[in-house]
Amino acid sequence: MPIIDVWAQITTERMARQPWMETLLRWTGRAGQLAVPSVETTLSAMDEAGVDIALLSAWGSPGGALISNEEVATHIEAAPDRFRGLASVDLNDPMGAVREIRRWVDGERFVGVRVVPWLWDLPPNDRRYYPVYTACVDAGVPFCTQVGHTGPLMRSETGRLIPYLEDVLLEFPELKVVGGHVGFPWVDELTSLAIKFPNFYVDTSAYALHRLPDDFRAFMKGPGKGRVMFGTNWPMLTPGQCLSGLSALELSEEDTEAFLHGTARNVFGL
Repeated sequence: MPIIDVWAQITTERMARQPWMETLLRWTGRAGQLAVPSVETTLSAMDEAGVDIALLSAWGSPGGALISNEEVATHIEAAPDRFRGLASVDLNDPMGAVREIRRWVDGERFVGVRVVPWLWDLPPNDRRYYPVYTACVDAGVPFCTQVGHTGPLMRSETGRLIPYLEDVLLEFPELKVVGGHVGFPWVDELTSLAIKFPNFYVDTSAYALHRLPDDFRAFMKGPGKGRVMFGTNWPMLTPGQCLSGLSALELSEEDTEAFLHGTARNVFGL
């Protein structure tokens, strides 16, 4: 069965040197290990787990790009059948952000935009995001973000879904929004948004499937049917690690296909 990983990145040395990276590595049981893969090691990990396509994310931050859109474009060029890109932007430069989206996000190589809110300490209803949302609607691509607690020693409040993300969904009904990293400990809020907004989706990145919270598993079989996509957060976790426990989810064949590739193909226009 085809598999699409909707959250991966080929990290850089400058990203690996960020102070919060060590706390993230400790969280994932890899303290002291720099997470700097290559295109080749990324493809090898994908092949080992049967992942066909990975969406590689750029990372913008207040101090500059940790993974630039140019670097993601280079990775896509190295394996155009296996990689697609998610662009990122500088929230402090609204018009520059819009121009970056118009430059890179073509719906074919770059198929969305991702901003990680805890890096900016800005919840998604902050006014600085709004030109980005408008540009995403104009380009016909989803906006991807993180929901739930933050693994590194940074504030988690920006990942709370209500009211922050709910405000965005109310004000941009044409915008597809993808919340990554499951949303724990606010899974009830995630369920509420999925019932209320048909343009809201979630991915399971940063979790091995056998470690998904019980209430999120119930969400996948209930209000989240057709709304949940597979993700890894490579290289913090490998695709093989993340797929562990797939059979224990006891999804139907139809729901498994939607989870592993069908919903992603629809949301990202692959």
